[in-house]
Amino acid sequence: MPQQQERVLSGWAAAPANTPGAQEPRVLLSSGRDADDAFEFSFETLRANVFRTRFTSPSHPLPPHPSAPPTKADLDGVPVSVSSPSATTKQIEIGHVLVKLDWTESSPLLSVAYAESKDDTILQDLPFRGYVVDGPGVAHYTRYNRGTLHVGLGEKAAPMDLSGRKFEMSATDSFGYDIYRTDPLYKNIPLLINATPSGCVATFSTSHTRGLYSIGSEMDGMWGRYKVFRQDYGGLEEYTIVGRTLKDIVRTYAELVGFPLLVPRWAFGYLSGGMKYSMLDDPPASEALLALAHKMKAHDIPCSAYQMSSGYTVAETPPKTRNVFTWNRHRFADPEAWIREYHKLGMRLIANVKPYVLANHPEYEKLKAANAFFTDPTTKQPAVARLWSAGGGESGEGGHIDFTSEAGFQWWYDGVKKLRNEGIDCIWNDNNEYVITDDNWACALTLPGLDVPTAWQGRPQIGIWGRSLHTELHGRASHDALVDADTERRPFVLTRSATAGTMRYACSSWSGDNTTSWESMKGSTALGLNAGVSLLHCYGHDIGGFEGPQPSPELLLRWVQLGIYSPRFAINCFKTFTENNIGDVIEPWMHPSITHLIRKTIKRRYALIPYIYSSMIDSHREATPPQRWMGWGYESDPEVWKKPLTDGETQYWFGDSIVVGGVFEPGATQVRVYLPKGGDADEGYVNMNAPYQYFEAGQWVTIDAEWHGAGIAVIAKVGAAIPTGRDVQVLSPGENENVAGLPLDDMRAVEIFPPRRGSGDRWFETTWHEDDGVSAVAKNMISSYTVSYSTTDEAVNFRFTRDERSGFEAPWKTLVVVLPAGDVRVVQSSDGRAVSDLGRDEQGRRRFELL
Repeated sequence: MPQQQERVLSGWAAAPANTPGAQEPRVLLSSGRDADDAFEFSFETLRANVFRTRFTSPSHPLPPHPSAPPTKADLDGVPVSVSSPSATTKQIEIGHVLVKLDWTESSPLLSVAYAESKDDTILQDLPFRGYVVDGPGVAHYTRYNRGTLHVGLGEKAAPMDLSGRKFEMSATDSFGYDIYRTDPLYKNIPLLINATPSGCVATFSTSHTRGLYSIGSEMDGMWGRYKVFRQDYGGLEEYTIVGRTLKDIVRTYAELVGFPLLVPRWAFGYLSGGMKYSMLDDPPASEALLALAHKMKAHDIPCSAYQMSSGYTVAETPPKTRNVFTWNRHRFADPEAWIREYHKLGMRLIANVKPYVLANHPEYEKLKAANAFFTDPTTKQPAVARLWSAGGGESGEGGHIDFTSEAGFQWWYDGVKKLRNEGIDCIWNDNNEYVITDDNWACALTLPGLDVPTAWQGRPQIGIWGRSLHTELHGRASHDALVDADTERRPFVLTRSATAGTMRYACSSWSGDNTTSWESMKGSTALGLNAGVSLLHCYGHDIGGFEGPQPSPELLLRWVQLGIYSPRFAINCFKTFTENNIGDVIEPWMHPSITHLIRKTIKRRYALIPYIYSSMIDSHREATPPQRWMGWGYESDPEVWKKPLTDGETQYWFGDSIVVGGVFEPGATQVRVYLPKGGDADEGYVNMNAPYQYFEAGQWVTIDAEWHGAGIAVIAKVGAAIPTGRDVQVLSPGENENVAGLPLDDMRAVEIFPPRRGSGDRWFETTWHEDDGVSAVAKNMISSYTVSYSTTDEAVNFRFTRDERSGFEAPWKTLVVVLPAGDVRVVQSSDGRAVSDLGRDEQGRRRFELL
């Protein structure tokens, strides 16, 4: 167990500027117990629902590089009432929130409640033990709210509900992990949200150091049940966010750490991968990868990009180690010419890069001399680590890039910029968990703009600054290089590890090196939902499993059927399982008996890109996750607060309109799905697959789900409108060149789901968003398209408006309205447009074109 050295401080007193009578919504306290290392405790009201707590001393200063930029108080126009019932208490009422702080006893005691139910706290520190010094770090104890939902922490083992469990706040390369047991995984995001039907509260630490979060997994006869966040080093800076719903919490959290970046539109297509291809010498990898792209076309399977694993960097001569920013000239004789050929086949390239350098790298000595690595204090030399070097499990000695080093950061920036100038489209920051075995390795701290507070000068240890700081700066270096290499295009950095701050630079992530199994597929949904509330929005999984046995036809098809309804859709693997050949890959056509079904499913993904991309624009502007827990927006439905829905494993919202229910066991032909009810006006749901039933809201339903037939459960809200496009890869409107001869994105349909009978005076309205798909966000213009409809027993009355005042004009000019299968009504325009009956499609759905 980690060493525990807890001290509870006493003798707290208000600082002179914060006397009990001061009418300010903040408190500053000092502890007089230890004059040589006096601690300060501060509580600040920053917004109507955001509060900041700091617990620090000269020996335990604030995080030197917080993952959230410092936030200043902004209370203009917000009604605030401050009172001091005694000399050692203060009460702050702001908006709907009531905060009490009591420092009468040995540790400050913070309580948060809603003003209308002030005796029912939603957050309360543990009396006598709230804030403690723990050796070189600190710990924060709070009451555990039993029987409620706890979510967040970025990426943690399934199920979604984190209650009653303990997690290490760190990150590691968890190759082939157990999705229900392995901890830690790849992310270090200390954001914990406690959600209840009456409201939500979140706590977020800005530290990059390692630590631990115990969420009711510990209890004690005297202390009762509690939550505790233990931070290995430094003082505490923690934000408390209060909201009525998860949506309120996530939006406010984004205002603190940054909204998700917008991903290029093409990246929502199928992303292919597989380490085997780039590792080949005979035939050379370049030829094998071109053959792969041609096979995609031969099988009529659209594919938007290939994830280039690091085999392209492996040295041609022994020792054949991975040398980042180099090319193996046997495998890729002319990288730039090969990249151009790949682009002509319609596929972008995402290049894998790892933030370490093996000792035999051609530039290792140069970097060593420039102080680009960490320093080992015992040898006073660059710190040496054993690093993955070549094939599966092979390793060699080398060093991690220290991104606080000016030389290290600049070298990385230059390497990424060169790759982009050679034609690489996106950068894949991989193996960036910074698995380092010694907290005492020293950082250079020479990066321009890196603030080194006075309290941290002379304290360069990586444990204090945090390994995860380098994950964030790694993202920044790749991001900045891409921006500077092409200022007209939005940068695409894919990152395996992440902190809260990393996602200001990386626009996408995934759940790492998962395993092929039914259990792994089921648990992945829970990981995705916790990632979503942690602002990892363009997030997905390696479909079919990265490690483990090859998937059976049934498992692969089920996973693809589920995977197309996730923000990121990629098939990538590196099989080392004993029954495989090392490096075996998953290919969409690997099981000929189901290739036609895989093709159909992937094409449905492409048709849905307008809907998915609009959800990602909402993510970028509003911080709304595209993939959501079933209770998101349905907090008044008591069923969503019960298992199995709080486990988050079997179903979820995908965007505003679609409920997805997966199948997670072989041989299953049906799936049970809960359809939440949002109120008395809720019109229910429609099965988007045969037999296309209507369902009332607020009930569990059983859906036909033959694996080679209808597939998994995909259910639309009555009143919804889902924009769709071509079921192939298209040219984004902002692309200046069309070297692949892709079709234009000049067709738009909208699948609507009207009630079975007349809706009277009620109109259903949906707005979606589009832009040119590739431009830098600073230059980006987003337009909106709104459809409204009402119904009678004989017709659907339809309205459509285009708002292109942003300057972006969509290349499609007409709109096709698609009714559900079995709906025999006609569509008629309510705004004077001509309507043409296009007949029925292959599903028997009536289609009408608005001209």
